[in-house]
Amino acid sequence: MTNLEAAPQEDICPPAGIDGTSGPCLVLWPEREVPLGGVRAMNVRRTLPQRGLPTIGAWCFLDSFGPDRTAMSVLPHPHIGLQTVTWPLAGTIRHRDSVGSDVVVRPGELNIMTAGHGVSHSEFAVLPDSDDGRRLPVQRGLQLWVALPDAERRRVPAFEQHRDLPVVTGAGFTATVMVGEFAGAVSPATMYSPIVGADISCGGNTVLPLAPHFEHAVLVLDGGLTLDGQEVPPGPLGYLGAGRSILEVQALPGTRFLLIGGEPFREELLMWWNFVGRTHDEVAQAREDWEAQGNVPEVAARGARYGLVEGHGPDAGAQAGRIPAPPMPAVRLAPRRRSFGP
Repeated sequence: MTNLEAAPQEDICPPAGIDGTSGPCLVLWPEREVPLGGVRAMNVRRTLPQRGLPTIGAWCFLDSFGPDRTAMSVLPHPHIGLQTVTWPLAGTIRHRDSVGSDVVVRPGELNIMTAGHGVSHSEFAVLPDSDDGRRLPVQRGLQLWVALPDAERRRVPAFEQHRDLPVVTGAGFTATVMVGEFAGAVSPATMYSPIVGADISCGGNTVLPLAPHFEHAVLVLDGGLTLDGQEVPPGPLGYLGAGRSILEVQALPGTRFLLIGGEPFREELLMWWNFVGRTHDEVAQAREDWEAQGNVPEVAARGARYGLVEGHGPDAGAQAGRIPAPPMPAVRLAPRRRSFGP
């Protein structure tokens, strides 16, 4: 998914500290609503990055959307230096990219796109083949980004879809392991940093295993949790810090939440619009390359940086076109500091 803010803020993410002084904690970071496009566009709720918490492990971006009957409609747009992670909760999404992928992803299935040095893609809700006036199907899901470490961020772009993810059960919980490893189950998704992402359902008193050298966070999707004596409702991101080997939760019946985490990211990141880079000049060049490519298939076919997403040419009707890059700020991108975490 793209960041369609008209004037996106820069996020320079300093490396996580090396002294590990933060230890376990619970800090609730509020969500903020961001419109994906114009007046009738789908709104998303963004909980990462935050001004004081730009990353959790290598996770650097988290949007949740829906439940909504506004159809997702995201035209081709570029990415560099990251992996996109798409996790539908309701409804289906058609993903097309410049690697040549054209797939539909459904709840319980995972899309991973590795941008590397540059890729472009689009995402559209799959609608019923009907014009009888029925309401649009409910759309709900999560869109996340994972920052690629320096050794991997210029790699050739790639895409993979996983329809058979490991599910692990324990005393009072069931978890689908999206990426990384959780409770002894390992996802087949290709990742480039020590990381975890799991969709967990539980109720009552539950103890979950965690990797103590990871920092973690939770996002409640349904129900509610009590952690460390504090209520965590749907909406805010609950940052848990590092150093926990277990997580004791008291969950309302039918609670479902996202657990993300990873080794604290030790590299400085500069995030702006859809780009995860390291310097102002690198991000400015990425923007210039996207604007120079335009919407001309012949240019993309000649090896333009972001390639061509098929199906969005002049004859594509409502799906024709691309998303132009917003203007760069008038000043060089300035750093923001991490105020929580290892």
